[in-house]
Amino acid sequence: MSINRGMAKVRIALVQLLVSSSKSDNLKRACVMVKKAADQGARLVVLPECFNSPYGTKFFPEYAEKIPGESTQMLSEVAKENGIYLIGGSIPEDDSGKLYNTCGVFAPDGTMLLKHRKIHLFDIDVPGKIRFQESETLSPGSNFSVFETPYCKVGVGICYDMRFAELAQIYTQKGCQLLVYPGAFNMTTGPAHWELLQRARAVDNQVFVATASPARDENASYIAWGHSSVVSPWGNVIAKADAEETIVFADIDLQYLAEVRQQIPIHFQKRHDLYGVKVAQE
Repeated sequence: MSINRGMAKVRIALVQLLVSSSKSDNLKRACVMVKKAADQGARLVVLPECFNSPYGTKFFPEYAEKIPGESTQMLSEVAKENGIYLIGGSIPEDDSGKLYNTCGVFAPDGTMLLKHRKIHLFDIDVPGKIRFQESETLSPGSNFSVFETPYCKVGVGICYDMRFAELAQIYTQKGCQLLVYPGAFNMTTGPAHWELLQRARAVDNQVFVATASPARDENASYIAWGHSSVVSPWGNVIAKADAEETIVFADIDLQYLAEVRQQIPIHFQKRHDLYGVKVAQE
């Protein structure tokens, strides 16, 4: 793997925002925190899932907006003002009467590079603990979401997408070295699986994995676990928040990634004659 030494490291920031019921307040505070992250050297900044809205099926129709719209216009402007790549968490998107959980990604010139609609909807039922059905109001996306930066190629998923190892494998096959998942695990699935899944995706694919969660609000109808994190290709958690509102920084070292892949060369050792993960639809 050839690494441009001048681009071998990039600082990323995860904004763990405390989301309120006020969309305008959420947007303003997200803007302030993105600028703060950029001022501290981040070249790629990530917002959490549902950063402009409380998380819940009853809230999605109320807070949904078109893309482009109020929230994505703000993201475009703050990305351009600070000259950063901005992965805009997610917002409830309204498109021709259908609602999606959608992440917009913006370039340093403010251009929207892509929008990722959550592919796997969060429909779970853990008796006595939590039942949640995104499909009651949301529709699933059907596209892979990969974008180029001067540093590396980045793959984007949202929250429940992280549970599906095949998506991470496909992104890795497409050349991604960093996988980013804005997500809002809860107080049941968070302590059990949040870090485990990140480390699994990182080690399985020898990539960096970054997750951005909302901060924990004990008074919310859906309580987020928090603990936004960055995991290395070796599976080490190199940066992690607690539950409160904060910004997490980490340096993504692509030379280190290359060394891990050289030391344990699983990408050259796969038995493609016996198995494989294939794309059914682009």
